[in-house]
Amino acid sequence: MVSWADVRARRLERHFLTAPGPSPADVVAAMCGAHAQIATAGELSVGLRLAGAVRDDVRAAVWETRELVRTFGPRGTVHLLPTRDLARWTGALSAVPRPLPSFGPGITLTPDELDAVVAGIGAVLADAALTIDELDAALGDTLGGWAVQRSMPAFQDLWPRWRMAVGTAADRGALCFGPDRDRKITYTSPGVVPTPGAEAWLLQSYLHSYGPARPEHFARWLSAPVPWAAALFAAADLDPVGEWGWVNAGDTDLPAARPGGVRLLPYFDAYGVGSHPRELVFPGRAGERALNRSQAGNFPVLLLGGVVGGVWHQKRSGRHLDVTVEPLDDLSAARRRALDAEVDRVAAFTGLVPRLRVGPVTVGPHA
Repeated sequence: MVSWADVRARRLERHFLTAPGPSPADVVAAMCGAHAQIATAGELSVGLRLAGAVRDDVRAAVWETRELVRTFGPRGTVHLLPTRDLARWTGALSAVPRPLPSFGPGITLTPDELDAVVAGIGAVLADAALTIDELDAALGDTLGGWAVQRSMPAFQDLWPRWRMAVGTAADRGALCFGPDRDRKITYTSPGVVPTPGAEAWLLQSYLHSYGPARPEHFARWLSAPVPWAAALFAAADLDPVGEWGWVNAGDTDLPAARPGGVRLLPYFDAYGVGSHPRELVFPGRAGERALNRSQAGNFPVLLLGGVVGGVWHQKRSGRHLDVTVEPLDDLSAARRRALDAEVDRVAAFTGLVPRLRVGPVTVGPHA
């Protein structure tokens, strides 16, 4: 009989939350991508899964050794992904049924226009890193006025039509983020050809890290239709695990140790976003305090034995890192010592001196 404690212990181990991983690429692969819409939070997610890492180590993995790439991943959100797996990631993501937003005839890109824009983006970024404005000008020269017509409603403004295709271009391997230039983001080409049929590989990767899981869990994590996910499960070689769902065939080993540890996970950390059942990962009051309209990730969370037991917040003050942790229940002496050590790890990653306060967090959820 597989218990909830068994499931948590398995996930903690595979997410490198019980022992550090060997490299940035290995821990990001284990997470199935590190959410990096907030760049510093994504860096911390990776760094806390490595031994003695500092922020520059993670940034070097993206911009120097290039073992990680910053691009659009699950749910169409910005992620760090392992460069070595990018062909399979793009093959899988490009297979997910995900329609474009509809703005009506003459604004929404037709399928042929979408293909033309993606090809144009790939061509102009092949040997360049361009800002939004530079890419807009290049696409106007390459494709003509229809692509850069400012008719797409966005943030009380009108954007050029080609910007509807940015996520699709990333999914098809034509676009990723380049290094910032003068505080402006740039796009470049990752130079990969998507691997056909890689959605089966992505399911296998997800179940390795988050299993046992059910089709609706995978669909929610990926922002994919549940029937599509269910068909993928039905075609895969899987083993059932009691009430919890499915794992890859033969991948039924469980850690001997029980789930333990005190961890501080930043905004949108993959463990909280991808783990289900949601009501057990965020039990009782944690569901009210640490979820935002049932969505995980909008609060940094205090993880106790693999379940959410509070929220926290960090703020730089000169050379200090002020950390406020709000546990939902009293911490034992052992857990308080573990929390002190975890705060030290977070501060060491940032290169600052920690100051911990245990009490209410007044900062609201991140959008």
